[in-house]
Amino acid sequence: MSGKTDQARDPQAALPSTQQLAPRLRLSLRQLEVFVATARAGSTRAAADRVARSQSAASAALAELEGALGAQLFDRVGRRLRLNENGRTLLPKAAALLDRAIELERLLSPARPAPLHLAASLTIGEYLLPDLLARWNLANPAQPVRLMIGNTREVVEAVARFDADVGFIEGTQTHPRLIARPWLTDELVVFAAAGHPLVGRPASLRELRAATWALREPGSGTREAAERWLLERVGALNVEFELSSPEAIKRLVAAGAALGCLAREVVAQELAQGTLAELRTSLPRATRRLSMVLHRDKHIGRDTAEFIQHCNQLHGAPRDEMLLAARRRKRPG
Repeated sequence: MSGKTDQARDPQAALPSTQQLAPRLRLSLRQLEVFVATARAGSTRAAADRVARSQSAASAALAELEGALGAQLFDRVGRRLRLNENGRTLLPKAAALLDRAIELERLLSPARPAPLHLAASLTIGEYLLPDLLARWNLANPAQPVRLMIGNTREVVEAVARFDADVGFIEGTQTHPRLIARPWLTDELVVFAAAGHPLVGRPASLRELRAATWALREPGSGTREAAERWLLERVGALNVEFELSSPEAIKRLVAAGAALGCLAREVVAQELAQGTLAELRTSLPRATRRLSMVLHRDKHIGRDTAEFIQHCNQLHGAPRDEMLLAARRRKRPG
């Protein structure tokens, strides 16, 4: 009888012990942090730099994690570590758990926010995102931003590796681990030097086919869209220049060496200045979709979610205002 009375007075006495509720954890966040860093960097030496630990400590943490799990996570190829099937299974869940742990640390802490890691293809990163980031910084002055700019293929790979929280791409490339969300649209234009013989009159498809072209490199979303637009209607192009820089393409075309095809925002300043001219052709208008890409298994933190919402506010009229602002920014005066 007294036992029942004591139990009623102390509700905790009726609860099972912690050991009865769940087994003791054998792995730690530090071990997972080293694992994720190693998966991204390819070696414990490089991973140690990322997590501010010695190489021996990083190697020990990785060994402890594999021991706790009872499974190898990497294949050892020389000095490189490559994720095996076990590691690929663990990586998205470990990365998501670390993201949540960071949120917990910041919940009651006045510490500086963790950086937003973004990746963007060249057209978006150099001509559309800067205005967006400036507006974001005005509202979130303490929020650091790390932006990697590359071609569409490189952006997709960065998001798939968890090196970027959000990616912005121009192409239609996909990846089984990623989700692509429609974002904006832009337009491609064919252009030439102001003094080119094809400027000022309609250029025939035969003349376009015979011309020399300067295009972006394979793997670029702009190259993919240009080929899809031009090859189906003009035929095989004489592409003598493949360049990874839109600025280099514009300079080459302005010198009269070739025709070019880039997004309208990229050549807005030069068209306004008259150093480049848009060609008149019988080709239909070429619009393409720009997309955000996210990892299917990555936890979207509060700051990342707010930045995505900030970007999505550009739909409709606000989006058109932003594109017009980007074009005005490229014009002289």
